[in-house]
Amino acid sequence: MRDRGLLTPLREPVFRRLVVGRGSAELANAIAPVALSFAVLDVTGSLVDLGVVVGARSVAVVLLVLFGGMLADRLPRSVILQGTAALSAATQTVIAVSVLGGFATLPLLVVLSVANGITSAMSLPAAAALTPQTVPATMLTQANAVARMFVNSGRFTGSAVGGVMVGAFGPGWAIAGNAAVFLAAALAYRAVRIDGAPRAAAGSVFGELADGWREFTEHTWVWVVVLQFMVVNAVLAGGLFVLGPAVADRSIGRVAWGFVIAAQTMGALVGGVLMAHWRPRRALRAGVVVVLLEVLPLIALAKAPHVVPLVLAMFVVGVTGEVFVVAWDVSLQENIPPDKLARVYSYDMLGSWIALPVGEVVAGPLGTRFGTETTLLAGAAVLALVTCAALGSRQVRDLVRRDPVEATG
Repeated sequence: MRDRGLLTPLREPVFRRLVVGRGSAELANAIAPVALSFAVLDVTGSLVDLGVVVGARSVAVVLLVLFGGMLADRLPRSVILQGTAALSAATQTVIAVSVLGGFATLPLLVVLSVANGITSAMSLPAAAALTPQTVPATMLTQANAVARMFVNSGRFTGSAVGGVMVGAFGPGWAIAGNAAVFLAAALAYRAVRIDGAPRAAAGSVFGELADGWREFTEHTWVWVVVLQFMVVNAVLAGGLFVLGPAVADRSIGRVAWGFVIAAQTMGALVGGVLMAHWRPRRALRAGVVVVLLEVLPLIALAKAPHVVPLVLAMFVVGVTGEVFVVAWDVSLQENIPPDKLARVYSYDMLGSWIALPVGEVVAGPLGTRFGTETTLLAGAAVLALVTCAALGSRQVRDLVRRDPVEATG
């Protein structure tokens, strides 16, 4: 009989080290958006400038994530994570010094955001593809749920700490703390050692990318969901990370906004526990359906910008968002060959994020032209529409877990 305990994967030493590193990196990453958003508003006071800085990081990620996936299928993934965490610490240190020293300018913040985006592009496919190498296949669902719990614990703590530090000490010190935690993540990744990891046969860059593209497009359910999230992520990025801070500045305040963002991550922790115990046979369908609830924070920002409704909306979105992420990861890891998994993840990330800069850059001008309330409500309508369209695909609705013993419900 299989051991289905939630924490069973933590018995694997390499998995423990991996999730500590991922949790630490996400702690640092969660502090950054809160602190950086208010740093830009303090420096320029412009929603358009905020969108440019946030969008610059996303542009770098989008441009280089395919290269990151190719490297993660060819080189040791733990080594990639070590190096990128150390480089992230360096870029965040420079941002912190510029803000604290009073010489931060829009061009400087844009350049440093691009540098941070480059490190993220190199690390994200490696982090996503490493989990199946650290646990037996029978623990895959629990391992993904536990990994997400560590990631979300870091995000929850980072968002709360970021909001408090920005309110109490200013954004510069929050970004400085962010850099220190990235160093801790790099140290944790040093202890991750994988033997006999799947490696793609070395070939030309374009040949390896083409091989990954063929695998990506072979599965209709993969590219349909990626197209869905191309739109969903752009809408949420503009609504929550560009318009959200502006709404918070004139309503609930900066410290409260940090806790609103943190509520999403607390909900994700609950969602991770749920998915470790609930294994629907058609997990992907369940995951896509609950994405409809991600309209809630956009509606709350537009119609009820108060602490309680915003916290509740973000908590619910955290729960349902985690249901989707775990269902998506398990679906990919069960159906994509291990030596192509990082490249498929990189195409997933590219497609899901390619419109992020558009959402972030246009949110400010749209909010200025039509009003934040109208822009947020329109975004909620678009999000619901594309999610319903994804559910129109039979492969999305009917994809079944490969392991019939584990897949219940």
